[in-house]
Amino acid sequence: MCGLAILPKQFDKGKIFMNLKAEDVFRPGAFPEYTYISRKSQFSDLSYEFRLNQAIRVSGFLTSLVGPSKMGKTILCEKVIGFGRIVEISGADFGADTDFWKLVATKVGLSYEGQVISGKTVYDTCDEYAMKENYLLTKDKIIDYYKENDLVLVIDDFHYAPEGKRLVVAQQLKDAIRRGFKAIVVSLPHRADEAIRQNADLSGRLSLINMEPWEVDDLKEIAKLGFGKLGIVIEDSVAERIAVESLSSPQLMQYICLNICTLLEMMGDKNQRVRLEMLEKAYHYTTANFEYGDVVSLMRKGPNTRGKKRISFRARDGKEYDLYELLVKSIAENPPLMKLDYETIKKRLHEMIADGCKRPEQRAIKESLNKLQELLNEREDIFKVVDWKEGTLYIVDPLFLFYLRWGGGRHVSQWC
Repeated sequence: MCGLAILPKQFDKGKIFMNLKAEDVFRPGAFPEYTYISRKSQFSDLSYEFRLNQAIRVSGFLTSLVGPSKMGKTILCEKVIGFGRIVEISGADFGADTDFWKLVATKVGLSYEGQVISGKTVYDTCDEYAMKENYLLTKDKIIDYYKENDLVLVIDDFHYAPEGKRLVVAQQLKDAIRRGFKAIVVSLPHRADEAIRQNADLSGRLSLINMEPWEVDDLKEIAKLGFGKLGIVIEDSVAERIAVESLSSPQLMQYICLNICTLLEMMGDKNQRVRLEMLEKAYHYTTANFEYGDVVSLMRKGPNTRGKKRISFRARDGKEYDLYELLVKSIAENPPLMKLDYETIKKRLHEMIADGCKRPEQRAIKESLNKLQELLNEREDIFKVVDWKEGTLYIVDPLFLFYLRWGGGRHVSQWC
């Protein structure tokens, strides 16, 4: 069974692994103790671990860590800094009125405001004669607490903070890093943290780290390493197929591999081998708990037409679809891409239209993409899965694209 150790002992670089379960090895939502892969940028011979460790040791510098979603930026921070030293907040934690230092204090259990009664801090008292004095924790004391405990603030998904708030946070960090406060700002590449990188006051005080998407060969190592520890055989060509479908995301790679183990266990497979023909079913299983059904429905429906009938186009399957339905299907087409320029989108759309039939015009395509982006921006964070910006459609969330291709128990070719 895949959930149990296959061999009584497994050896790896002198370590003995006993009774490992699939969920111990493949951990899509947690630190991958047994399948952590160290990477280097194609432009440097230094590992990302070395570069991040070097960056946070430079006093007076703010670290800007930029990379695609679900690519292991947080895992990198956990590997280098350690769980005990990281204080993580999200850009989504900030509202227009959020007090930055109150949030930073609260995350480490510091009481930002309260009362001092007879020299003792309390939150409430019924003694009306007690000597009371209100206090507000100063940012200097918060900074000192972080320094004394060697803590590092990690602001993840910085792009989710309101635009005006990002500027305020940048100003607060500028002063804090001069006092020895350590912080890392994590963001997406196409939503680059302009408030940080283009802030003149931070010029010369930034350590910039751009994390590149994972290569297929690096993702393959997750499968080969993990299945090896479980005593399960996987051929290089099969590992490569999974890696391609993982859309440059180590988290998705971990997720698929874990579901392959679940499938092997359900099948009672005694050969303990990952076979090519089981991959599509594993992909379907992987999407079972993904919550993108409403997102896809909204995108296919598009904005309110206010009673006007949309133009339909006849596809090669003989059915008719409006432009929004075709746009969503075009995103899911082979090969899976996390970034599509306008020409690629147009080509995919035209290839779906039946020969001799009317095709959507450039103006209509771009106008529909603009309206689709506006529609998604009005909704909750889970709906912010794509970003149409300067003639390129970025897939922000690889799990969304994977769901689009494999969700609902159907292959992408049967999607409509």
